Amino acid sequence: MTVSASLVAAFAPAEDIAADLLPHAVSGNDGSHDVAHLLRVWKNACAIRAEEGGDIRILAAAVLLHDCVAVEKNSPLRSQASRLAAEKARGLLADLGWLSQDIDAVGHAILTHSFSAGIAPETLEAKILQDADRLDAIGMVGAARCFYIAGRMGSALYDPLDPLAEKRPLDDKAFAIDHFETKLFRLADGFQTGAGRELAEKRQAKLSQVLAMLLEEI
Repeated sequence: MTVSASLVAAFAPAEDIAADLLPHAVSGNDGSHDVAHLLRVWKNACAIRAEEGGDIRILAAAVLLHDCVAVEKNSPLRSQASRLAAEKARGLLADLGWLSQDIDAVGHAILTHSFSAGIAPETLEAKILQDADRLDAIGMVGAARCFYIAGRMGSALYDPLDPLAEKRPLDDKAFAIDHFETKLFRLADGFQTGAGRELAEKRQAKLSQVLAMLLEEI
């Protein structure tokens, strides 16, 4: 990936880490896990860190590398994506001469950030990364990403006869808005930090509005 000076600068105040890691940060062509996603997660992480604290070096590296291995949503390896990314991140940081305890901290944060992995974060930086990443899955951006991924996977927007699955099982592989109930609306209850929970409540309300507006129009 070509990395410009302006892109590196967007990760202030961790430009030095961004310069080292951005070339390795994104793989594949998934527009829901691209550089724009990394920037949004970084902004979320910085907002949470301003209230909660945390080591900015560990957090920056974890944000930049948390999606460094691309695994499609419909892949049987999806639940292993965070483990694969953590392993790659460990190798990259070792090559850059990072201390082993810092590598461990970044690896733990990446391993535990994923909803699919189902592993609880233990450090502050890991909790912030998980919250920052999940904030990008709710709100207006979360809705946009949901519909983008549905199109990428070949799903329909909704079941025309039963959009809210009142008389059928939820199936978010077939219908995009089923994913709101199977996952997105569940995320707000699992935030790890106080600052993250406050932001999540606001975005959850927006996500509910998106679904309500869609239902009104259909």
